[in-house]
Amino acid sequence: MNSTSTDTMQMARRLMVALDYADGASARELITKLEGIPCYMKVGMQLFYQAGPEFVRELKAKGYSVFLDLKMHDIPNTVKGGANSIAKLGVDMFNVHAAGGSKMMAAAMQGVEEALAQDPSLARPLVIAVTQLTSTDQATMNGEIGIPGSVEEAVIRYAKLASEAALDGVVASPLEADGIKAACGMDFKTVTPGIRPAGSDIGDQSRTKTPGEAIAGGSDYIVVGRPITGAEDPRAAALRIIEEMSAGRS
Repeated sequence: MNSTSTDTMQMARRLMVALDYADGASARELITKLEGIPCYMKVGMQLFYQAGPEFVRELKAKGYSVFLDLKMHDIPNTVKGGANSIAKLGVDMFNVHAAGGSKMMAAAMQGVEEALAQDPSLARPLVIAVTQLTSTDQATMNGEIGIPGSVEEAVIRYAKLASEAALDGVVASPLEADGIKAACGMDFKTVTPGIRPAGSDIGDQSRTKTPGEAIAGGSDYIVVGRPITGAEDPRAAALRIIEEMSAGRS
């Protein structure tokens, strides 16, 4: 991306590539193909449980921003300890489940604050809350999870709880990003999975938008997995998505 405009480089930093791989070697193969694109790398449960904290340190050493996507959901004291450990790992962003409640989310922030007090050289990570998974539709939410009302109403309620607990933002579908901004303010971050380039298969996602639509609708960061990781040319796919994102802002 040596000849790429500054504006495009900034947009690339709002793309989170989901490293949904079973092992570090497979993830490294993709990372090599994306070299020079300053995107976020999202490390989820499967990869983290196999490759461990050392893989996160490896990404940081290469200069990448890292979103550790472990979706913590436990009693407040346990989440506090987990958040403390994650902050010490040096990630740039991590998440908890908003369904854990205000006390749990506040405990996560306490864990981060204690880590920073113990080591002032650490940078403070963004802490965000998962609202409703983008694979969850209203029938599932109402009939199986037991939450009444619309998905958007549930998402906004969780976003407000996260904001009141001093979290930095939420994970939500791109369909709810503008409503979250209206409820919680423009500085409250929205991280949106469920992104599918125009004409691609939506897979197991129920609530989706294209990259351009997501940026136009208020998404601060978009999370993309299979449209990049499963592409014949992942680098070209990532660059096309960044172009779509840029078009959405114009």
